[in-house]
This record gives sequence, structure tokens and C-alpha cells, in this order.
Amino acid sequence: GSEDIIAGNVSKCTVLPAGYCGQPKKGHLIFDACFESGNLGRVDHITEFEYDLFIRPDTCNPRFRVWFNFTVENVKESQ
Repeated sequence: GSEDIIAGNVSKCTVLPAGYCGQPKKGHLIFDACFESGNLGRVDHITEFEYDLFIRPDTCNPRFRVWFNFTVENVKESQ
């Protein structure tokens, strides 16, 4: 199958559980890669403790994903 094209970095992306409405709570993670060398293109929430992270391809060789660089905020204790 073909891979989705990931065009840019996530920028202060709050990842909420499916069907959740309202303000984010502690434990609803906030991912950010909108800085030099950031390369996180998409985040999918699976469970409270599991996320699928899609890393953008390396700039000089789109066949490889050798490194990753992003931040995570709003983590609750023991998460």
C-alpha cells in the first residue's frame, strides 16, 4: 500500500481520545515538533499509554528515517 504523505511538523498538537469533548486534561499529551530539526509529522491516539507516531523522512534522503526529534507535554504521573 501507499504511505500517507506527511507534509509538515505537528505544532502543539493535543491528542485526545476518540469521542472526547471538552478541555484537555492532565494526561492528554501535547506533541510539538515545530522547531529546527523537529520531524514528527502525525500522532494517532491508540490508548492512554499508546500512540502511533509518524516520523517525517530525512531531508536529504526521503527513503530513510534515521532520527527523531519532538517534545511531549502534559504528562501525568505514571503515564
